[in-house]
Amino acid sequence: MPRAVSSWVLDSGGFSELSLHGEWTVKPQEYIEAVRRYRDEIGQMVWAAPQDWMCEPWMVEKTGLSIAEHQHRTTDNYLELAERAPDIPWIPVMQGWSGDDYHRHAEDYSRAGIDLTTQPTVGIGSVCRRQGTTEAATIIRSLWATGIRNLHGFGFKTLGLREVGGMMASADSMAWSYNGRMSNPLPGCTHRRCTQCLLFALQWRDRVLSGIPNEFQAALV
Repeated sequence: MPRAVSSWVLDSGGFSELSLHGEWTVKPQEYIEAVRRYRDEIGQMVWAAPQDWMCEPWMVEKTGLSIAEHQHRTTDNYLELAERAPDIPWIPVMQGWSGDDYHRHAEDYSRAGIDLTTQPTVGIGSVCRRQGTTEAATIIRSLWATGIRNLHGFGFKTLGLREVGGMMASADSMAWSYNGRMSNPLPGCTHRRCTQCLLFALQWRDRVLSGIPNEFQAALV
């Protein structure tokens, strides 16, 4: 595989897996073997997400399971991966829909011996489609207040980052790539679209960071 020229993190692809199949078709050991290959052949992997279970209402309806069961399976998978492959830097991921759901999931981790306030990175899922409202920001603020600070927002877009970006360690989104596909290429670019353009991505990142309120800037890394 191609070698990385900078650090990167690995999403598990859980959204695609559950939306397509309604369950995980990849076994934990298969996932471990794939992650080890990516880590060793690509290099510079910072962390990998577990095989988590999203909790959007339509996703829960598709699986036929409850939010609590999705959370339970997310926690169990993280613990299984960490036990089977302690050499891989797995991160715990919180799932839920309401604010109370996320706090209950934090309690589930605590009962399993995982203190989320001391983890280098904690993922938070099922927030990517709610950033036009105050819900996502309220959830982030409430988790911050409990001491869970090193959050990574999966699919956390510009609107959410403008509200609470400084309270998070990191976030990812494909919004920049979609915008690059819909726009004309930047001056000097020779490709037809900037869908995978580093320059376009960096300029997008600069605009996102500049939109985060000044009082939060000190929290950015």
